[in-house]
Amino acid sequence: MYAEWTRKDWFTIGEAAMESGITAKMIRHYEMVGLLPEANRTEAGYRLYNSRDLHLLRFIRHSRDLGFSIKQIEELLGLWQDKTRPSREVKKLAQSHLNALEAKIRELNAMKAELERLVHCCKGDSRPDCPILEGLAAD
Repeated sequence: MYAEWTRKDWFTIGEAAMESGITAKMIRHYEMVGLLPEANRTEAGYRLYNSRDLHLLRFIRHSRDLGFSIKQIEELLGLWQDKTRPSREVKKLAQSHLNALEAKIRELNAMKAELERLVHCCKGDSRPDCPILEGLAAD
């Protein structure tokens, strides 16, 4: 079926991985979960990707780099591919993710502050008493 394929038209999974910055294992995973359409195959069964697939993979990678979940990326892809969608739907999804990131940052900052407090209280000497362990064991 793809006897006529050329390197400029089709990319192997390894080439697609290099071009997109996504590992071959993750490309297969994204295909399996439906973010990426099932790949074309050579007669020998090797996956082949075209430039549209690479563009899609880059979109997925950028979305993952921003911390979007697989489900959110699925929604983003649907919105991206729907040229009639209002941008407010995209903004709503992005704002929701931003709010979650801000909450996570507050949570991490609180964890950091508590750990800094515990570390500061510990003398780190040869005595067995340890405010860090006492703090972790406290109710």
